[in-house]
Amino acid sequence: METETLSMAQEMDFSLLALFLRASLIVKIVMVILFAASIWVWAIAFQKFATYRLSRRRAAQFDAAFWSGQPLDELFEAVAERPGSASERVFVAGMTEWQRSLRDDGALIPGVQQRVDRSMDVAITREAERLTGGLNFLATTGATAPFIGLFGTVWGIMRSFQEIAMSGNTSLAVVAPGIAEALLATGLGLLAAIPAVILYNKLSADADRLVAIYEGFADEFSTLLSRQLD
Repeated sequence: METETLSMAQEMDFSLLALFLRASLIVKIVMVILFAASIWVWAIAFQKFATYRLSRRRAAQFDAAFWSGQPLDELFEAVAERPGSASERVFVAGMTEWQRSLRDDGALIPGVQQRVDRSMDVAITREAERLTGGLNFLATTGATAPFIGLFGTVWGIMRSFQEIAMSGNTSLAVVAPGIAEALLATGLGLLAAIPAVILYNKLSADADRLVAIYEGFADEFSTLLSRQLD
């Protein structure tokens, strides 16, 4: 009897596709959701890595142009119409407010320093929102995917127990397929959650460093304007 049961278990197909096809509808839906979430997590990650790399390069290029000795008015005219980087947009926001504060006689409207600083702060906030857009999905996936997978596992095990009760057979050939299908849901949940958490922490730190670069530039630019005012 044991030999026959072992033979039946060995003949059973335990490939991932076979486990998915044998699963109940609810477990299949759970697996599809988790697989799609995992793909979307990596898609966001690759897009963010490319965006952050480009942002760092453009920030370095603009920083070199800013400190090259070129007059700020000329630099502003060159980038004002189509600022191509976050640093340029912060610079344009500050310079635009500076020029709006100039009177016809060349004097400045009082409070220009505070207005320029606020304009650049608003621009930096917008850039931070662009940088972190999509990261909430990574955080949500990392927090919920294990529980979604656990739900699929519980549902699958419950179905297996029902089949055991109806068949009256507790042999390995009857128990193993249902348990394997159920555990696959947990595995997919972890497959989605673990990279999501790691990538979220990495990308959040990269975004914070980029925002710090923009804030540092804004402080330096504000200092230059302060010297002009003095």
